[in-house]
Amino acid sequence: MKKVLLIFLTVAFATSCQQKNDTNKAVTVKDTVADAKFQMYEMSEMAALMEQMYAYNTQLKERIKTNQDLGSYPVAFDKLHTAVLTEASDRDPFFNDQAIKFIEAQKAIYTDPVQAKDNFNKMVNQCLECHSKKCGGPIPRIKKLIIP
Repeated sequence: MKKVLLIFLTVAFATSCQQKNDTNKAVTVKDTVADAKFQMYEMSEMAALMEQMYAYNTQLKERIKTNQDLGSYPVAFDKLHTAVLTEASDRDPFFNDQAIKFIEAQKAIYTDPVQAKDNFNKMVNQCLECHSKKCGGPIPRIKKLIIP
């Protein structure tokens, strides 16, 4: 009987200690989170512009696929030449050359609506050419724009 009581008390003691440790850990994590200073990620002007260009071109892709009116070239894309980059050093001759080529490719979609699909895919490939040398992160996303 004493052995059973001793085992029971040992298990009860061990269990109660574990619960206290878990509680202490939770308080420690909570205190750490409360004390931490969080900083919200803020997109650069260029990153925000590229997000807008992606969203716009996703809609344009659907308009081309369904033979809808394409509208006109969005002049906001011209900010590609002046928008503040995340890393200022990335604005180099390669970037500037690629920006010119991209804008020409984007405008070609509107100047020749009969070849809109081909011109759209050329524009997407222009994006891929630049991003293969600079910021490669969005490449998988950009590839989704290609019209098969």
